[in-house]
Amino acid sequence: MFKAVNALRYALVEKDGDVLNKLLHTDIAYGHSNGWVQTKKDVLKDMKSGYMVYQKIDSQSTAITINKNYATVKERIAVEGSRDGNAFKLNLFVLQLWVKSKSGWQLLSRQSTKL
Repeated sequence: MFKAVNALRYALVEKDGDVLNKLLHTDIAYGHSNGWVQTKKDVLKDMKSGYMVYQKIDSQSTAITINKNYATVKERIAVEGSRDGNAFKLNLFVLQLWVKSKSGWQLLSRQSTKL
């Protein structure tokens, strides 16, 4: 599970669409601290086009609770990047819900809030 969480951060920064395609559930709701929610298609399209760029995602703390077929991840992160050319630098609390599928762990839901 910890490996999947790290792979997600890495894929977002490195713009690895293949890894993101595997890690993001078809029905994902990828929520941001400003209320914006992306679908899987949105995350992949916005990354590819350069609309959403993550330059750095550093985990300050991570707590993972695993149940049989799902896991919750609570993280404090420092993130830097740009959205539509506007730079941001934020400290966030992130709550993620992951589900176990045949291909491994997939992110079903994510929501962040500014600290």
